[in-house]
Amino acid sequence: MNHNIFKEVIDSEEELRSMYGYPSELVNNKSITFIDHHCRDYISKSPLLFIATSDSAGNCDVSPRGDAVGFVYVLDDKHLVIPERPGNRRFDSLRNILLNSKVGLIFIIPGLEETLRINGHARIIKDQEIMVHMEAQGKLPKLGIAVEVEECYMHCAKAFKRSHLWDDTYWPLKAELPKPSVIIAEHAKELGISQEDVSKGLKDSYENRLY
Repeated sequence: MNHNIFKEVIDSEEELRSMYGYPSELVNNKSITFIDHHCRDYISKSPLLFIATSDSAGNCDVSPRGDAVGFVYVLDDKHLVIPERPGNRRFDSLRNILLNSKVGLIFIIPGLEETLRINGHARIIKDQEIMVHMEAQGKLPKLGIAVEVEECYMHCAKAFKRSHLWDDTYWPLKAELPKPSVIIAEHAKELGISQEDVSKGLKDSYENRLY
């Protein structure tokens, strides 16, 4: 990062703490090291999570994973598996996991402003006896992201309250939303692909290659 464009940069925890202080005793003690029945229940009701990974050089990536409620399979109190459904085949998360097993997860339940955060180590697996538990639309995932849990805790609702994410009175009108096909076509303009072609490709992918 070019720090020359920023005039005042925080470069120590001491300065950070002098501005914001320290967490409460509750915050310091809310983390557990296993999937208890509360976490298991939360995961069973979640249709969406975000997975953060990084490669051996620290280059980071965050990717969404979503499916029907309860799509993540919990093996026991230390292990869960995220099915790897068909995607764009960039394999950003998977390639990172091959280089650096550390991952961070955020589980989300629509309408609930508190989220569940899980940190741990991941491996890419293809155990068929596990894949059968994650069948969807008559198809088994070829791979899964198996996570060995090291830390679980509830994250407070402040970000969701500030953003009003679940309150549709704050949502923009559909006509005002960004158009993904336009953005993709512009970003890949060297290929000479039109917005219409991108739109058709996205539609085909969403309708025919979700599973």
